[in-house]
Amino acid sequence: MLRVTGLESRYGRIPALKGIELRVDAGELVALVGANGAGKTTLLRAISGVQPVAAGRIEFCGEDLSTASPEARVRRGIVQVPEGRQVFGPLSVEDNLRLGAYRRARAESAASLERVYAMFPDLAERRAQPAGTLSGGQQQMLAMGRALMARPRLLLLDEPSMGLAPRLVAGIFACIQALREADMALLLVEQNARAALAIADRGYVLETGSMVLAGTGAELLADEAVRSAYLGL
Repeated sequence: MLRVTGLESRYGRIPALKGIELRVDAGELVALVGANGAGKTTLLRAISGVQPVAAGRIEFCGEDLSTASPEARVRRGIVQVPEGRQVFGPLSVEDNLRLGAYRRARAESAASLERVYAMFPDLAERRAQPAGTLSGGQQQMLAMGRALMARPRLLLLDEPSMGLAPRLVAGIFACIQALREADMALLLVEQNARAALAIADRGYVLETGSMVLAGTGAELLADEAVRSAYLGL
């Protein structure tokens, strides 16, 4: 579904991504792990079109989207849940969700809204509440729900567990697993490497803008370098 080849990106003259090779197949959950500053968020931003690329290709379902606008990528089915939630605080929960479907017909939007409320009952109970008054975990649910309103074929998740209590992290990962079981393709960036690799079909390890390891989730969990650097073992 997604194939990234030879991808490079820079911040000014400073290289941020160097020769990235990555793929996500249909219905697959792929985890991307690495230390802070490794380039994980930059890679997601490059895939979604908000970070310029200096070289390489981003192909989605056989189509080259390397120079496509972010809006065009959303239309093709690539949708990102940003780091830090980035909900619209003064707007209600329901208005935030509806913004995720702004390009879709009203009937389709209504059906998606009910599906999101079924997945996240907390949001249904607070549909009229300002998003800025929600807890961190509820805001993460809202950010995920807003992305799902766009009916993604590939969902990019950037640090969904950041800043959440362990009980809430378990709930977020349960939702991610449910999406995977529904055959949605997912690319998950996550500092909680153990939790991410435990549910991933495959994974990649990124260091200072370069891919240094790749394998199945189980293989990377068992790799001594990964265990030492990212799992604290």
